[in-house]
Amino acid sequence: MTKKDKLLTVLSDATAAGGGIYTAQEIAYLIGEKYSPALTKFLADCAKKGLIRRVAAGLFESTLTPPAPTTAIYKIAKKLRNHVISYISLESQLSHTGTISQIPMGRLTIVTKGRSGTFTTPYGVIEFTHSKKSVSSISPNLYFDSTVNMYRANTSQAIADLKDCKRNLHMLER
Repeated sequence: MTKKDKLLTVLSDATAAGGGIYTAQEIAYLIGEKYSPALTKFLADCAKKGLIRRVAAGLFESTLTPPAPTTAIYKIAKKLRNHVISYISLESQLSHTGTISQIPMGRLTIVTKGRSGTFTTPYGVIEFTHSKKSVSSISPNLYFDSTVNMYRANTSQAIADLKDCKRNLHMLER
C-alpha cells in the first residue's frame, strides 16, 4: 500500500470514529511515519493534488471524508488552541443565546488563556482573544456544549468578556 493510499484509508477510518481535522503530527502518527520535513512535503504534495485540504496552519482535512460543515470550524478552533483553556464567548455566544440580534456570519469569537490571533479557514474566520482573568474566576461561568464539543460562556460572562476586551457594546439589547 502506498503512503497516499494509507493516508486516505486512515483518514476515512478516523472520520468514521469522529475525527475530521488533523494536525500534521497526528497524520504522521496515523500513517506510522515520523514527523519530519519529508512528511511535511508529502502533505503539501497531497494538498496540491487535492487528496487533503489545508484548513489552517498545520491543520488538514480529507477532501473525500471532510468533517460536517456545521461543526468543522469548532474542530479547527480546538486544534488551534488545544493546550490552553478556550471557550466560545463575545459576539458568537451572545448571538447564540439571543442576547444580541446580530448574527456573526462566518466568524467565531473565542476567549482564550493562550495567545490572541485570527485565523481564516474555509469554514470562516476564528478570532481568539486573550483573557488575563484567572481560570478560577472564569470556570464557574462556563458550560459544555456537546453539540460542538466546546465550552461556552454563560451570558453574564460573555458580556463581561465583551466589556473587558473593550468591544462594541451598542449591540446589547436593553
